Amino acid sequence: MTASQRSDASHGTPHDAPPPGPPGPGAGDGSGLLAALLDGMDAALCAFDADGVVTHWNREAERILGWTAAEAVGRRGLTGWAVRAADAEEVEARLLSAMKTPGRHVHEFALVTKDGGRVLVRTQSSAVPGADGGPAGVYCAFSEVHAQIDLERSIALSEALFEDAAWGVVLVDADLRPAVVNEHASAALGAAGSGLLGRPLGEQLDQGVEELEGALQHVLAEGAPLAPTELWVTLRGDDGHPPERRCWRSGFLRLASPLAEEPVPLGVAWLFTDVTEERLAEQQGARLRFRASQLHRAGRAVAECEDPMEAATLQLDFALAGFADHALIDVLTVPVALAEPPVRLVRAALTPAGAPGPQPPTTPCDIPVGYPEGHPALLAVERCGSVRSSSSGDSDAAAALWAAARKWPDGTAHALSVVLRSRGRTLGAATFLRGPSRRPFDRVDATYAEDVAARVAASVDLAAAVRA
Repeated sequence: MTASQRSDASHGTPHDAPPPGPPGPGAGDGSGLLAALLDGMDAALCAFDADGVVTHWNREAERILGWTAAEAVGRRGLTGWAVRAADAEEVEARLLSAMKTPGRHVHEFALVTKDGGRVLVRTQSSAVPGADGGPAGVYCAFSEVHAQIDLERSIALSEALFEDAAWGVVLVDADLRPAVVNEHASAALGAAGSGLLGRPLGEQLDQGVEELEGALQHVLAEGAPLAPTELWVTLRGDDGHPPERRCWRSGFLRLASPLAEEPVPLGVAWLFTDVTEERLAEQQGARLRFRASQLHRAGRAVAECEDPMEAATLQLDFALAGFADHALIDVLTVPVALAEPPVRLVRAALTPAGAPGPQPPTTPCDIPVGYPEGHPALLAVERCGSVRSSSSGDSDAAAALWAAARKWPDGTAHALSVVLRSRGRTLGAATFLRGPSRRPFDRVDATYAEDVAARVAASVDLAAAVRA
C-alpha cells in the first residue's frame, strides 16, 4: 500500500474511489510547463471536466486543504472528502453552473480539510471551452476568505487614501520622483497631479527640498522613522503669487515588493498634513511671552540706573535679544512744534556695530546726522508713528550701499523706526536694524518696538529735563 493509499484509508476515503486519472487538457510535451505554472500560482486552483471529475489541483490548494494532487485528481466532484455531504449538492451545483452561463462567477462556501477541519473560501469559477467551442469543463480558483478580505481591505485603503484622505499622500519611487499623488497633495504642492509625476521635487519646492529628499533617502536605506517629522518648506511662487512657506507634519513608510526573495525597496509612501497655522501660533505665543519677560527685566534693571540716558540705552539692550541686531536713538535738536523743515536729528545713543552688548550713552552734540530726505527716522518723526523699510538690492554690494546711504552699520538689510513721544511731545526716533539673515519687520514687531519706544522716550525726556 502506498503512502497516499494509507492516508486515504486513515481518513475514511471510500475504497471504491476511482484511481487518479490522467492530467487532462494540457498533457503531453507541455504538461511540465503547465504543472509549473499551476504550482507557482498564489491562488488555489482546481479544474473539473464536463463530468465533474477533478483534472487539476495545484500546490496552493494542497496548502489550504491538505489534500495532495495525487489524492484529489481523478475524483468525481468534491463530495465525501472536500465538501460535507450536506453541502455537496449546493456546492457542486454552483461550481458546474459556470459551464452553462458565460462570465466569471464568485461564490463563498465551506470546504473540508484533510484533517477534518473546515475553512471558508471564496471561489471564482468559469467555463473551460473545448475544441468545438462548447464547454469542456470548469476551472475554479479559490482562496481563504480572510486572506481575500485582507487583500480587498488593502486595496480599499489605497483607494481611500488617494481619493478621500484629508492628508496629502505621495508615492515616491527609488529615484525620489513622485509616482502617485492624491488630490490633497497636488493642491498642497501647487500643481496638478499629472504635472508632478516623474518630475524632481525641487521643481515645486524652493527651500526645504534638501531636508525632504534627505528624509526620503534615509527611509529607503534605514526604514521608516519612529515618529512623524515636521518639515518647513517654501513653495516656488508663480506670476502674481509670492513664495509661500509651509510646515508639513510628515510620516514616511518604506515600500518593498512582497514578490521578491529579498526585500527590494520600491519607493517611499510620504503622508503629510499642513500644520503651518498651529506652528505659527505657537511661535507667536512664545515670542510674545519672551518679549513681555524682556520688558519686565528691563524695567527692573532701569530702576537701578542713575543716568537717564544710560537707562534708555539699557532698554534698547534688553529689547535687542531675539529682536534686532542693532538699535540707535536720534533726538530732535528743537521741539518738533518749533522745528522748521527739514527736521534735524542728533545721534544720542547706539549699540556698537561690531560687538553686541551694553553701550555707554553717546555724548549729545549739536551736529545733526546727515540723513537724506525720506529717511525712515525722519518719516517716523513727521508721521508720529512707525516706519518699516528693507533693502531691495539683490547683491551684497547693493545692500551695503543702501545701508551706508542711510548712515546705518554694514550688513543692515531691514529697519524699523519708531517715534519717541513723552508728555505729549515728540522727542525723536528709535531705530532697530536687522541683517540679511533675518526676516523683515512686520506689524507685530512694530507693536513691540512702540512699547519699547514709550519706555525709552520717558528716559530721554528725563535726561533732557536733568540737563536743563
